[in-house]
Order: sequence, then structure tokens, then C-alpha cells
Amino acid sequence: MSKPQDPASKADRREAVAKWKAVVAEFQQPNHWRASWQILNSVGGYAALWVLMYFSLSVSWWLTMPLAILAGALLVRNFIIFHDCGHGSFFKSSRANNIWGFVTGVLTFTPYYHWRWEHSVHHASSGHLDRRGMGDIWTLTVNEYLEASKRKRFVYRLTRNPFILLVIAPAIIFLLRQRIPLGKANPRERRSVWLMNLALLVMSLALISIFGFLPWMIIQLTTIVIAGSCGVWLFYVQHQYEETYWVRGDDWDFTAAAMEGSSFYKLPKVLQWFSGNIGYHHIHHLSSRLPNYNLERCHRSAPAFSDVPSLTFWTSLKSLKYRLWDEETRKLVGYRHLKQFAKKPTLASNL
Repeated sequence: MSKPQDPASKADRREAVAKWKAVVAEFQQPNHWRASWQILNSVGGYAALWVLMYFSLSVSWWLTMPLAILAGALLVRNFIIFHDCGHGSFFKSSRANNIWGFVTGVLTFTPYYHWRWEHSVHHASSGHLDRRGMGDIWTLTVNEYLEASKRKRFVYRLTRNPFILLVIAPAIIFLLRQRIPLGKANPRERRSVWLMNLALLVMSLALISIFGFLPWMIIQLTTIVIAGSCGVWLFYVQHQYEETYWVRGDDWDFTAAAMEGSSFYKLPKVLQWFSGNIGYHHIHHLSSRLPNYNLERCHRSAPAFSDVPSLTFWTSLKSLKYRLWDEETRKLVGYRHLKQFAKKPTLASNL
């Protein structure tokens, strides 16, 4: 059980919250022109690539496939628009957010209201060990892994395998998992899944009538798998790095979870553009009301925002070896860390 927090600690937390809220407030206002320009270059750009792919089929698949890969990368940017609409931050109008959230949801194969509900749980519980299980990547503590059955440890290792995590899982999530509502979902979230399935059927039949079944299937699978893999990778490195933030009970703090448990992913400008500035993830978790086109400006507005865990593309690759949370060292560790427990009689049989 967590120890009660002393009054001074609570006062410090309130002061910290007041400071960052004052800074981010000016960047929370959506900008109609910035949002519209993103719709044009992202949704419009994605549609234009499908047109180019149609004409490229009569030339060579060697031209079509690079366009499909590029479309997959641009689909990541469309997902960020979908994501912002779900937070109600992209446009000032809630109606505009819902309309464009649905449209980009069709493009990304994701039901708008159902995903919005799941994602809100992620923001409310990120970094809380007692509230894992929805909207996050399955993460066990060292003790939980050691106490698990052989079957559970096998499944865990399988799901955390990079190929499964970044190639197979994204395809399953976007093509299959998103087609079925969760049992906890309320009626509106459930309806959004069935409505999205219907919209996807209509879109797919229309594209099949234009491209033919096989060309459509190859192109569509390529774009979804590329986008899904990139999206899952971004989500993974934003929370799965060595000195991330996981705590239990009343020790959990929203501001600490955002600033210590959400990385600043420093990407080259071109990758930052395709990923819709989501690398400024600590800012996003401080306030999900900031649209993606304001995240970088907010980050640069206060020196304190730079004092957060930062990753580059190359250093982020180290995150793949971190699989378990060690509550004693307060770090994510790899499976090699388990060797130190091998000589302990009560745990040796589980290794």
C-alpha cells in the first residue's frame, strides 16, 4: 500500500500543475487554417497517391509499390489527424472534429467513437501499474513474469517479439481487432464499429470496381501494414524506454506520468512531418487538447519541457530489448536481467 503523501508534496504537485497549465493554455486553441491545410496535404495527398497508383498500374508494379509505401507513410499522418479529432483538438467545432474523425477513420480502418473511448483510458492511466490492460502495450513486471505459468511467459515473449509486435500485430489490430467492439463498450461505441465496417465495405467495393480485386488488395494491404507498423512503433517508443514511468496506487501522478513516462522523440524533419509531430509526446500527454500543429511551438515555449527523456531514431532502437518493468530499480529491463534470480530457490523453477 502506498504511503500517504505529506502536505508539502501535494502543494508542490499543485504548483507544478498550475505552471504547465498556464504555459500550454495559449497553444490549446485550434487554428482553422492550419487544420484545413493539414486536411488538404494529408487526406488530399493520400487520395492523390491512390490516383497515381491507378495510372501506374498500366506502367509497372515497380512504380506502383513505391507509391503504395509512400501512401502508407502518409496514412500515419492521417491517423494523427484522426487522433486529434478524437481528442476534440483539431478543429474548434466538435462537429468538424467528428466528421473528419470519421473520414480519417475510414482511411485508417479505425472506428472513431470506439477508438476515442479506448484512447481516453490510455491517457487517464498511462504509467499506472494497477490500471494496465486497455490502450497500452502489454507490460509485465519482473515479479509477475517470474510468477507466471510457462504458457503465459511463452505468450508474453511471443507478443513482445519485434517481428510479431511491429509487423503481425499491427495488421491484426487494424484489419481484424478493430472490426469487433469490446464487451465494455457502450452502445454508441458499438455502433461506431458496425458503421465503420459498413463504410469500409462500401469503400473497398468501390476501389475494387476501379482497380480490380488483386491490385486493390495488394495496394491496400501494403498501405495498412506500413502505416500500422510505423504507428505501433511510434506508440511503443513513446512509452517503452529504459527509464520510463510506472508506479502503483496513490503514488501515480498525472504530470509525472506525462513528463517522465512519455518520451520526446527527436525525429528528422521529414519523419516529424509524416508522424504529425507526435514525437512531442510529453506535451501531448500534458494536454491532449493541443492540436498536433501546435505541439512543437509549445515544447519550445518553456525550458522545462526540454528536460524530459529524449530519444533519437537510433537510440530508440535500444527500446526493443526492454521487456519487463523492474519495480526495485524502477527501470525497464531485458530478459537477461532475470539471470540474477536463477540461484534463488523460490524463483529458479520459473526461469
